[in-house]
Amino acid sequence: MSSQRSEAIDMLFSKVDRDENLTLENAVELLNIENGSSDFYRLLAKAQELTFREYKNRGYVFAQIGLNSRPCPGNCRFCSMGLDNFVVEEETEKTEAEVVEEAKRAAAQEIDALFLMTTADYDIEKFLEISRSVKAVLPEDVMLVANIGDFGEETARRLKEAGVTGVYHIVRLNEGIDTDLDPADRIRTLDAVRSAGLELIYCVEPIGPEHTYEQIAGEMLRAREYDVNIMACMKRVCVKGTPLYERGEITDLELTKIAAVTRLVTRPKTSMNVHEPKQITLLAGVNQL
Repeated sequence: MSSQRSEAIDMLFSKVDRDENLTLENAVELLNIENGSSDFYRLLAKAQELTFREYKNRGYVFAQIGLNSRPCPGNCRFCSMGLDNFVVEEETEKTEAEVVEEAKRAAAQEIDALFLMTTADYDIEKFLEISRSVKAVLPEDVMLVANIGDFGEETARRLKEAGVTGVYHIVRLNEGIDTDLDPADRIRTLDAVRSAGLELIYCVEPIGPEHTYEQIAGEMLRAREYDVNIMACMKRVCVKGTPLYERGEITDLELTKIAAVTRLVTRPKTSMNVHEPKQITLLAGVNQL
C-alpha cells in the first residue's frame, strides 16, 4: 500500500514538472501524506526544488505596520481585537507622522514590501492620506500593500492612485462562521483588486486543527484562480481570551507540509511565505518572511 501511495505521489510530482495544474483531489492527496514519513520529506524536496528553479535563490523580507488597535466589527473569533473578544491592553491609533517614521525605519532595513494594516472599519480617507505620505518616503522598488477591510472598485482605484501597489486580502477558512464577515463581500473585494490592476497577496489562513484538507486545498485553488504571485499559508495562533483558544494549534510539521503543498498547487511566480516564521518551512519552498 505504501509503495502504491508513493507511486501515486510520483505521478503528481510529474504533473508539477510538466507545469500541469494540480486538482483539488490532487492537493488533498498530498495533504494526507503522513508527517515525518519518507513521502513527507520527498514533498518538501519537490517544493524546494521548484523554488530554487523558479525563484533563482531570491529571498524577500516584508514588514507590516499596524495603524490602530480597537474592537473590530469583523469580530473574528480567533483575533485579539474582535468586537466581542477584545483582549488587547488598550485602544491605540498611530498618527500619520508616527506611521511615516516607522516606514522610514523599515525602509532602512532594506525590506521588499511594506504592509499597512488596520481594523476593518478604519476610515478610508485617512488611510489614503497616510498611504500617500508613506509612499513618498519609500524607495521606488518597495511595494506598498494595503491590509484593510472590504471595499469596492472605486476605492481600489483610489488606493492605486495613492501609491498602493498591492492588497493583502483573503477569504478566511470558515469565513462567515468564525467571523461576522460575508464571504461574498470578501470575494467582491478580491474582484475589485484584480479589476484595478493591483497586486493581490493571498494566504490560506488561519489554519487550525479542525479545518479539513478540502477546505485548505480550496483556498489554494482560489489563489491560483486569481493568478496570485505572492502567496502564503498561516497557522492560527491561539490567543488566550478568544473563543477559538481551546481548539488549539497545528504543529510546525503540519504547517510545513501545508506550505509545501501550497507551493506546488498555487505556483506563485514571485514568492512563498509562511506565518508564523518557522525554520523548517525554509526546506519547503518558502523564500519570503
